[in-house]
Amino acid sequence: MTSDILTLKQLSDRTVATLSARFGRREAEWMMRIIWENIKNYSPVDVILHADDPVSDFIEKKVNDVAMRLLNNEPVQYIFGNARFCGNTFVVSPATLIPRQETEELVDMIVKENHSTDLHVLDVGTGSGCIAVSLARMLKFAMVDAVDISDDALAVAAENARRLKVKVHFRNDDALAMVPDERCRYDIIVSNPPYITNSERDMMSPNVLEHEPWVALFVPDDDPLRFYNAIAKYASVALNVGGKLYFEINPLFADDIKKMLLTKGFGMIDIISDMQGKQRFVKAQKH
Repeated sequence: MTSDILTLKQLSDRTVATLSARFGRREAEWMMRIIWENIKNYSPVDVILHADDPVSDFIEKKVNDVAMRLLNNEPVQYIFGNARFCGNTFVVSPATLIPRQETEELVDMIVKENHSTDLHVLDVGTGSGCIAVSLARMLKFAMVDAVDISDDALAVAAENARRLKVKVHFRNDDALAMVPDERCRYDIIVSNPPYITNSERDMMSPNVLEHEPWVALFVPDDDPLRFYNAIAKYASVALNVGGKLYFEINPLFADDIKKMLLTKGFGMIDIISDMQGKQRFVKAQKH
């Protein structure tokens, strides 16, 4: 069949079949949905309505090029430079991690548990700014700060705050060496720091290992809590009394993190499972 009479549905079916051989049917269909959203600005309903429309050579080539990049392990979010998170579209780049569904759960938890106005919030290791920007949008009149050691990541985060029309104060700082400011106290400190040990790399998918920033993913096997220790030490001073600390965690170290927080003066420590039943979050309160 020549490309000038190829319909949108035929191109979709062909591309999904190609991707399914590598990724499985369900993920391939999800990728196809993202492709149409970005190339044609089509929702799933639009795709159905335009199923019999002929596609141009130009569109066919664009879809084929994206499929080839996906087969070469490039994440679809980096191909198009964006990802969905908490109902909004965020800019992402290879300088930032791709936001995960688990992290959406963390944001939802914070919003549901904190109803006061004018809360002062700090996001440590902000990356794309997805946590900080989402909290600035969803908490009532919150003042949100966010830090990262990467200037490239901070530029992406600032762009996301601008696009989503919220005010977040971004600054470059090292999560392992932050110094509390006696004049600045927070009601909430949240972090999704690097927490995958080097020995777990073999279990990671190629699209993550080959494209996402390792500095935002991995910690040494002999010091898996290095970021949690440093951030908890900072938070023990920087939080107001009664202030809350939220972490996304590696389930392997949930109990170790809880014990560490106890030694740093935190109480009301809870380990919370994600939607897959994995121990994924820890929250604690400063005495």
